[in-house]
Amino acid sequence: MRFDVVHETRYTYTMPVSLGPHVLRLRPREDGAQRLISFAIDLSPHPSLLSNSVDAEGNAVIHAWFMGTTDQLRITSSFSVEVLRANPFDYVPDLSFGTLPATYANGLVRMLSPYREATEAPEVHDFARSIAARAEGRPLAVLDALNYAIHHEFERAIRADGGPARAAVDTLRTRKGACRDLTVLFIEAARSLGFAARFVSGYRRGELTRPDRHLHAWPEVFIPGGGWRGWDPVEGLAVADTHVALAAAVTQTDTMPVEGTFYGTGATSKLFYRLQIQVQ
Repeated sequence: MRFDVVHETRYTYTMPVSLGPHVLRLRPREDGAQRLISFAIDLSPHPSLLSNSVDAEGNAVIHAWFMGTTDQLRITSSFSVEVLRANPFDYVPDLSFGTLPATYANGLVRMLSPYREATEAPEVHDFARSIAARAEGRPLAVLDALNYAIHHEFERAIRADGGPARAAVDTLRTRKGACRDLTVLFIEAARSLGFAARFVSGYRRGELTRPDRHLHAWPEVFIPGGGWRGWDPVEGLAVADTHVALAAAVTQTDTMPVEGTFYGTGATSKLFYRLQIQVQ
């Protein structure tokens, strides 16, 4: 399946400001599940320096530095990507990965330790244990059951204000959240059961006729024998060729598509975005 995406992000400021360094995570990742066909990015004002690199999580990032002042910042990324994985379960998990809490070989334990740190409230642990009991403690069945429970028992809502992502315990108590909130709940519940889980930002096919499109978020879990595999609580399905990943990290903060600062006494900003997704 091929995705053609144009994503425009625009910040307007109440007075001319100086822009600090910016980090852009808008280039789709390239791996065994997706192949980047083309990519372009345009910034206004034009940066004095633009640099492509890879961050500590392995994500493609673009660093931008600016000179002078401006009353707006416009970032437009456009790309075509081919998503290759039609079957989300095209692997055989290692035989050792069959009990809870989830266990990993010694070498993996060291590499995956940041993705296994569960720091949430007891309510989240209780929620995770109740899901594990439904699935009789079988790791892959538990992940499917967790995804199913969040999809069917929680309400999804577009949340344009507040912090980037709510704490899992708050989503659990209200039974409602944006895709990023449901993702954090899935991650924290999975980590409490020993799984290595991370946050992914990107796009999904969704309903192509909708006039308003948004960035999407979902969790990935590391499965020995299968690598990082995604589940989508919003859709209630394992992730295959209907999603395009931009960035993945231990926390939501490190997957932000645009990260940067501005300087101007008393200045405030507003964010506008426009997203076009075509799938063939």
